[in-house]
Amino acid sequence: MNGTCLIIGASHAAAQMGPSLRQSGWEGKILIIGDEPHIPYHRPPLSKDFLAGKKQMADIRIRPEDLYQKAGIEFLLGRRVEAIHPDRKRVRLDDGEELPYDNLALTVGSRVRRVDLPGVDLAGVHYLRTAEDVEAIRKHVAPGANAVIVGGGYIGLETAAVLRSAGMNVTVVEMMERIMQRVTAPEVSAFYTRVHREEGVDIRCNLGVGAFEGQGRVEAVRCSDGTRLPADLVIIGVGIVPNVELARDAGLKAENGIVVDQHSRTSDPAIVAAGDCTWHHNPIYDRWLRLESVQNATDQARVAADTLCGKLTPYNALPWFWSDQYDLKLQIAGLSQGYDEVVTRGERDQGRSFAAFYLKQGRVIAVDAVNRPPEFMTGKKLITEARPVDKTRLADAAVPMRELLSAG
Repeated sequence: MNGTCLIIGASHAAAQMGPSLRQSGWEGKILIIGDEPHIPYHRPPLSKDFLAGKKQMADIRIRPEDLYQKAGIEFLLGRRVEAIHPDRKRVRLDDGEELPYDNLALTVGSRVRRVDLPGVDLAGVHYLRTAEDVEAIRKHVAPGANAVIVGGGYIGLETAAVLRSAGMNVTVVEMMERIMQRVTAPEVSAFYTRVHREEGVDIRCNLGVGAFEGQGRVEAVRCSDGTRLPADLVIIGVGIVPNVELARDAGLKAENGIVVDQHSRTSDPAIVAAGDCTWHHNPIYDRWLRLESVQNATDQARVAADTLCGKLTPYNALPWFWSDQYDLKLQIAGLSQGYDEVVTRGERDQGRSFAAFYLKQGRVIAVDAVNRPPEFMTGKKLITEARPVDKTRLADAAVPMRELLSAG
């Protein structure tokens, strides 16, 4: 705990890892290496308030710069780690310089999944992952201009909401049967489809993209059915890919993420990992998974910091997420995969408040709550306590959620 800890990746997990190391008793050097020019910042606002211009870089920093300074946490920004040499406990930077470490933390996150289509390199075609991405997108935002969003997941729909609120004509192209199909039930997809269409967004499902067309800059999106959609701006949001290459090349075990145990240790005992990049076992659902969430990044980073300081705390957190679109606050608790029934609460065919509970064998395993904090909070307890529920009362909005909990 008097040695050097290098943290690779200036991410959400890194922002938690550094201070947690100090709190857990690490007295040596802590250096965070990031390939962006910024200290760690919140990524969820990028497709929301940051894109809308309501927040600037100073507003989305996870922690103020002076907090790191007071904790003696150093940064090396705008630099990329090219290789890890566990046998020599060194990392090699992009200019060939090598840095020694006693312990290493990988908080390298993930990157956007890119598409290989004609015209993808045209000006006006963008991905959305970093602050620089959003600053480039902002230049194309103008009332009355045409925007095409490729991908109907959370990022795509959040972006669609911001651009539509800015007065743009927005079309969402989704190749699956419904928006958010990978993560929500049909009832939730139908709710969001209705709201977006009421706001004026053109949602087209069961439709792929064949090419981006234009002379020098994008002018249209050609779809798989031959349709040409006019486009002054295109944003591609078709998922992300975990950054496992550094770990894999260093001989660490990696699957759909860097494999870690319940204490966030990799296959090398001197190296831990946390955040989007990890493949870990979740005891609540008794399965291996990779999570793309702020909650996972921060909670797992605390566990990893404890591990490096000799305190073996098992990671056992319930996953939760959120999404802001227009005036809708979607709060998600748990993982819905494997559900055998959906119980809805509230009106999904009208209004802006609604909840969907995912059940498996009579117990709640996940909840999607739109503008319904009580359903979200109580749903988390129903999940972690594995309580059987009365489905009729659960669906009755007149029954307070606290009664469902106390009746368990």
